[in-house]
Amino acid sequence: MRPQGPGHVSVLLSAVVELLSPAGRRLLVDCTVGLGGHAEALLDAAGTDARLIGIDLDEGNLARAKINLERFGERVRLFQANFADVAEVLDEAGQGPADLLLADLGVSSTQLDDPGRGLSFQADGPLDMRMNAGGGQTAADLVNRLPEAELADVIFSYGEERHSRRVARAIVAARRDKRIERTAELARIVTGAIPGAGASVRRGIHPATRTFQALRIAVNDELGSLERLLANLPDVLAPRARAGIISFHSLEDRRVKQSFANLAATGRARALTKKPECATVAEVAVNPRSRSAKFRVVEWVR
Repeated sequence: MRPQGPGHVSVLLSAVVELLSPAGRRLLVDCTVGLGGHAEALLDAAGTDARLIGIDLDEGNLARAKINLERFGERVRLFQANFADVAEVLDEAGQGPADLLLADLGVSSTQLDDPGRGLSFQADGPLDMRMNAGGGQTAADLVNRLPEAELADVIFSYGEERHSRRVARAIVAARRDKRIERTAELARIVTGAIPGAGASVRRGIHPATRTFQALRIAVNDELGSLERLLANLPDVLAPRARAGIISFHSLEDRRVKQSFANLAATGRARALTKKPECATVAEVAVNPRSRSAKFRVVEWVR
């Protein structure tokens, strides 16, 4: 297994291969192929008869995945699409149903570390946050357009930020002077609005973390996409197929947990992870961003 890109480490790689059990499976679907790290490991474990459909919204990720997976030749087909549209992608590919499906809901290191994407406050950049840079509203559009109450609701609902009203009030006050366009600018505004921000920094948690998460989720409709993916699972999985989803915050994990529980309760699937699989201490030491990852897996029964 070679590095997939500078600073990029595929999260929970061993657990993904072990729990999804790819050996002998014919059609694999990686709904968030990223740079191809999980896809490569799954194909290696599945055997030479396996084919993989890889999906990603990010054109740059797909270009890198194509290079990283080129040794598999025509066994891999890549599609630029939202993971929620997996059923449509399989129809377009003339494939399905899938024997294995994986969705890693995390933002890749290459995206986080690119200031031009505006996903992080660690380096100044344009306040964009779109996974698909080809269209749609940006985070700057949201913070400069939304009414104060609606902006507060977004920050509270998607970021679970208890100071959401203070933050929204500060953003609205700042944008009266000039449009907010940069990540560093927004991070300063948020930090100034949160009581005890200095203590948060000392604990290793930047005060703007929750607000940035909320805006990213809103810009990309991440929770709506996840709900559509979960609703589509019955239509895209073959009997005895396994589906696994890696989430990174409670809003995602709550939805995955409830959906998988509902499927198990109706007898359509059985849970293979009573509790989510999490990164080991050793993995967190190598890849700190894996700390919040939670992996849940079900096996289709029908």
